[in-house]
Amino acid sequence: MSDPHETTEAHLARLLGRALNTFELPDSSVERLGSALAHSSALHSSHHSSGAGLHRETYRHTFLLADGSDLTLWELVYETGTGAGPQHELYPAEDEARRAVTRIRGADAAEMFPDDDADCDFDLISALKNAPAAASARTYAADRSADHARRLLRRAENPDRPGESVARLLRSAFAHQISQAFGSQCHFDSGRAAGFFLYEHAFLLIDGQEISLWEVEHTATPDGRHMCEVYTSQSDARDAMELRSRVR
Repeated sequence: MSDPHETTEAHLARLLGRALNTFELPDSSVERLGSALAHSSALHSSHHSSGAGLHRETYRHTFLLADGSDLTLWELVYETGTGAGPQHELYPAEDEARRAVTRIRGADAAEMFPDDDADCDFDLISALKNAPAAASARTYAADRSADHARRLLRRAENPDRPGESVARLLRSAFAHQISQAFGSQCHFDSGRAAGFFLYEHAFLLIDGQEISLWEVEHTATPDGRHMCEVYTSQSDARDAMELRSRVR
């Protein structure tokens, strides 16, 4: 989806050029993107049918602007099995991309867009700790990375979250990449809903070291509130997610 050797200017031009709804983007956002210095792209979610070539993917494209701020575009890519090829749409906010999925979902595309209240495959979650990590090329972006690491560690609620030694190392982070390793919306037998998401936050340090933090986001809490947990290894994060999935 993203060429690591592609310049930010070329990447942005490609995004805007293929989107069917570019005219819907706020003029102010398009103007700000004109000063983009760097970018990072990651797959946010994906749904594929078992046949007919129907699928839908959502990508998050984050741009670092000249004034130090950042701007994110959400790209919806889908095929309806008609042979027309992939269709691309861009949105300035995740909730707008979600509404677009609801709009596109219909009788002909129901298989492509599973209902949000579908049962969670807990056997799949249980197997996560044994699943090998998918190898992928790093596409780091300089985007206030040390501050991102500090905020990530600050919002972690697990008692065994990374300590001061890791926080000290990450103060020298100057670039990072976020990628989603797993995501599922679940409904327990009781009718209570819960979402499970696993993200890798890969940091590039000033001395050339690479460090990853693994973030588990879930709502498997007694009151259904959102909770963030952070671990230094993928296996620990997957173990934690598997444990939370068992708490009904």
